[in-house]
Amino acid sequence: MNPRPAKQAPIRILFICHGNICRSAIAEYLMKDMIGKRGLRECFYVESAATSTEELGCPVYPPARRVLNAHGIDCRGHAARQIVRGDYSRFDLLIGMDERNIWNMKRTFGGDPEGKIHLLSEYAHFSGEVEDPWYTGRFEKVYDQIQDGLEGILASFDHN
Repeated sequence: MNPRPAKQAPIRILFICHGNICRSAIAEYLMKDMIGKRGLRECFYVESAATSTEELGCPVYPPARRVLNAHGIDCRGHAARQIVRGDYSRFDLLIGMDERNIWNMKRTFGGDPEGKIHLLSEYAHFSGEVEDPWYTGRFEKVYDQIQDGLEGILASFDHN
């Protein structure tokens, strides 16, 4: 009799931006939608958080919610939260949207000794930062950039 292989723990990903009401929230709910449609819910655990305290407890920003809803993605129940030092050990991958997020993450986590902190664009077909739509108003463009990066994250893991 062959023993059954042990079930692997899910890959834990935390998406991070400044306020956790636009970019990181879009990434969280879009990623949950993508893994659900691909039958990968057991392979990943996904959350999002902020580097600042400005929006704590707030729902997804209305224009960001509208772009998610336009793509058939529900984000009800979201409450913005701030990263804490313990998130570094709780998550396998910590994805920031811009260089300022990365700087604040490293400051909060005391560096990045395990190489877990990355810009989303490292997994995407574009370089640089995901712009902050709070200031630019280009929520659909940001959605597209995030989707591109999430496709790259999923492609970087073997699910066979």
